Amino acid sequence: MAGKIIYGIKNCNTMQKAFESLKKQGIEFEFHDYKKSGISDEKIREWFSKADWEKFINRQGLTWKKLSDSEKEAVKTAEDAIKLMMEKTSLIKRPVLELGKKLIIGLDPKVYP
Repeated sequence: MAGKIIYGIKNCNTMQKAFESLKKQGIEFEFHDYKKSGISDEKIREWFSKADWEKFINRQGLTWKKLSDSEKEAVKTAEDAIKLMMEKTSLIKRPVLELGKKLIIGLDPKVYP
């Protein structure tokens, strides 16, 4: 399958589990560290066209928890989310895995046994 790219942050424990699982399954992939390389508006919009934008926000993470209540409440639309996700890439749920046209958000046990 072409286009296997995993997006996330290298030092994240969840990412490490995802890397291990993919390697165990013999799945070759490209890694995009959006902490180092950033993420484009176009890429986030592409993801949002495949899944609800709210699924991409890591509301369990420290970055979200450190936001003020007013900052959290201001995220009401996909446009709001894009702006905030580009400013604070750690808000993006990890991993985001592109398997060709398929998109998997988070550490899904069906994909990452």
